[in-house]
Amino acid sequence: MAGHCPSDVPVASPADIAPLANIMARLRDPVDGCPWDVQQDFATIAPYTIEEAYEVADAITRNDMPALKDELGDLLLQVVFHSRMAEEAGHFALQDVADAICEKMVRRHPHVFLDGSTGDASTAQTNWETIKATERAEKEEDRSALAGVALALPALLRAEKIQKRAARTGFDWPDLSGVTAKIQEELQEVADATSQDEKEDEIGDLLFTVVNLARHLKVDPEAALRRATAKFDGRFRAMEQASGDAFTTLSLEEKEALWQFVKRTA
Repeated sequence: MAGHCPSDVPVASPADIAPLANIMARLRDPVDGCPWDVQQDFATIAPYTIEEAYEVADAITRNDMPALKDELGDLLLQVVFHSRMAEEAGHFALQDVADAICEKMVRRHPHVFLDGSTGDASTAQTNWETIKATERAEKEEDRSALAGVALALPALLRAEKIQKRAARTGFDWPDLSGVTAKIQEELQEVADATSQDEKEDEIGDLLFTVVNLARHLKVDPEAALRRATAKFDGRFRAMEQASGDAFTTLSLEEKEALWQFVKRTA
């Protein structure tokens, strides 16, 4: 597929995704295509797109390169699928998607493609965010600093992005003491809550503040929770394996003792 990337960008052997685009066109053919593929729309495919992105992340976490290759292919298929449906509706085609991301990458990297002063990674990140903010201001009616943070993001990730946006306006705790004090306050409010709605509201506030703590410590809250969940998963399975079929019949005290043993030995 011919693109519109800068002429000075070397392309030794560009990947040819035209066969994949042709396969999708055939699958979406209303007469000779696959009935399931034909009846899909953006909304029905969106959950698969999200799922494939997570499967890519999972392959990376496991450092499984063959799986990563397969999962990236599945994710690429999602791009082609959405692009084909858009083309059928007269909105845009796959080439337009490729052209748009080429243009965006060049526009957001002026230090590489324009002035040649690459600087360091921190400067590049700051420039990227500044250019993004300018782009949002030019095209969005919503002028809020929080505009454009997708509602469909995982809750922890969206909370972190919202907080980062707010922090760039100067609305942030200056140090950790404010964050930790807020966590203690939110814990007390959880304990004081009586109705189910109050409990949900206060738990949400607590989680939001914990994300703030992670941000101040430069910890990715999503990655941290995934790591903690994986740790629990491994230890729990070790408990089950150590006790065999008797695990469910153990008392809570026996399970706790087994948990502590697994923590020390795993």
